[in-house]
Amino acid sequence: MNYTIDEQISLIERGAVDVVSREDLVRKLKKSSESGVPLKIKTGFDPTAPDLHLGHTVLIQKMKHFQDIGHDIYFLIGDFTGMIGDPTGKSETRKPLTDDDVKRNAETYKEQIFKILDPEKTKVVFNSSWLGKLTSYDMIKLASQLTVARMLEREDFRVRFDNERPISIHEFLYPLIQGYDSVALEADVELGGTDQLFNLLMGRDMQRSWNQEPQAVITMPLLEGLDGVNKMSKSLGNYIGITEQANDIYGKVMSISDTLMLRYYELLSDMSAVDIELLGGDLQDGKIHPKDVKKKLARELTARFYGSEDAAKAEESFEQVFKHHGLPENIPQLNLEKANGEVWLPKLLVEAGLTASTSEARRLIKQQAVSLNNEKVLDTEYSVQPTDDVLIKVGKRRFAKISFG
Repeated sequence: MNYTIDEQISLIERGAVDVVSREDLVRKLKKSSESGVPLKIKTGFDPTAPDLHLGHTVLIQKMKHFQDIGHDIYFLIGDFTGMIGDPTGKSETRKPLTDDDVKRNAETYKEQIFKILDPEKTKVVFNSSWLGKLTSYDMIKLASQLTVARMLEREDFRVRFDNERPISIHEFLYPLIQGYDSVALEADVELGGTDQLFNLLMGRDMQRSWNQEPQAVITMPLLEGLDGVNKMSKSLGNYIGITEQANDIYGKVMSISDTLMLRYYELLSDMSAVDIELLGGDLQDGKIHPKDVKKKLARELTARFYGSEDAAKAEESFEQVFKHHGLPENIPQLNLEKANGEVWLPKLLVEAGLTASTSEARRLIKQQAVSLNNEKVLDTEYSVQPTDDVLIKVGKRRFAKISFG
């Protein structure tokens, strides 16, 4: 499908917070349309964690918009910058990743992004391929591009400086190096979260210094998590992971508030802006029930990561549990040796695949979200005795049967 410039702008600006500058973006799009040469769209991800959640996919979804329009996507994995540690939003120096951490997480990222992006039309690049070649002279030249006063305009640096918290010299290098990535790629557009605006604008500064046309910058909002207040975060437990089971993704989407639902549509759905507006109008006029709107979104997002068949099964399971107050079919079963004795409940939750870690298990127990045979467990040190079979329920959607042989 060929998009007009106005149609491209409309899709690109959907959900965006900052566009710097819109005039630059329009000019680049017109030039691309006239020349037939696609724009280079850059988005960087530091491989700091192995799993992505829906909050991360807000940017990836915007990359897909550019990809659908016909532009070239550069998914930049910051394997070099990941060993520095992005100081954005940090109150203290961030612990750098090891080389093994970076490589392991980067491979996982590559697998996950292609659940959304077309692998045939996506260029995955690692910034170590050019940053690793910089000499000491090059780094000094790079550092000379900016003053300490300019760096302290960054809120997180300024707060730490004012509170006499240490700022390491290498942290000052991070935005400079991110900016140099744009020089190395000759990027036309860079995408990032609103918290990355300083770093993204640095790319424009660096490109001017290297006599390149400055990139346009587009920021996307930080997606609120399931609590509807804080940004989606694994540490806060308010996230929807894209590698979670289909039933969990579906059920978690169904748990978001009615007010947050349309925001998720705007930032995550493949539906057109016009269709979403019509859906919102029908919702406001009472022509459609909020649950039906939410089910449509839950099906779409679950199908994105698992396919339409698994999405339909997840919906069926959800209806069976919540509408008919029953148990889902095919509850995972774990068989343990009775001779091994009692099992610490948080450890059992991890072994049963119900939580990712014992710390998450302890948090859920404190939140009264864990039940054994329909009885809530409140003690984080509780141990399960190796007697009869046990039905474990975590939250409203996760189940496991434990048998002791």
